[in-house]
Parts: sequence; C-alpha cells; structure tokens
Amino acid sequence: MKRADRVPRWLDDLAEALDTAASLVARGRRAYNGDPAIPLAFEALSIRVGEIAKRLTTADPGRFSAEIWSDAAQHRDFVAHHYDRVDRDVLWETVARAFPALRAELQQVREA
Repeated sequence: MKRADRVPRWLDDLAEALDTAASLVARGRRAYNGDPAIPLAFEALSIRVGEIAKRLTTADPGRFSAEIWSDAAQHRDFVAHHYDRVDRDVLWETVARAFPALRAELQQVREA
C-alpha cells in the first residue's frame, strides 16, 4: 500500500487525537495542574499528532505544506526527545491553542 493510500486513515487518526486533546483541555487548567495523568496524556497526544503530521507531509508535501504541519512535527520531536525539559505551561498552551488551529487546518484540507 502506497503512503498516499493511507492518507485518509491518517486524517481520521489525527482528527481523533485532536478531539481527544480538546476533551482534555475542556476539563480546564485546574484539572491539568491537579491531575498528573493529563500532562502525560498531552505529551502522548503531542507525539501522536506530530508523527501523523510527519507522515502526511511526506506522503503529500503539496497538500500539507502549511507551516502548522511542520510545527506539529517539530513539537513532537521536542517532546519525544527532550521529555525531561518539557515546560508544562508551554505544553498546555500548545495543546489548548495550537491543536485547535491544526484541527481547523485539517478541516480545510479535507474540504479542499
């Protein structure tokens, strides 16, 4: 199976990960600060989202050329390789603000 044939599945996987992140963000900053499982979930979701972004940009660079895709991939690399230096405030901001922007970009790509 060619990479391009996997794109629809990856888009679905990405939407699911971003929706999961949004449901955790909806619990609020107090829950994020008080429950150590939520920041760990944010790290895992950041890795998943970034990995999917990498796959998409490799499979179809023209379609996934917006900077937000490479930003997601770079965020994934930082979280995966420098987990001991992840700033909890930056992680919150990324998932609470950048992920919804990526969700909007995903919707535009699907509609195009």
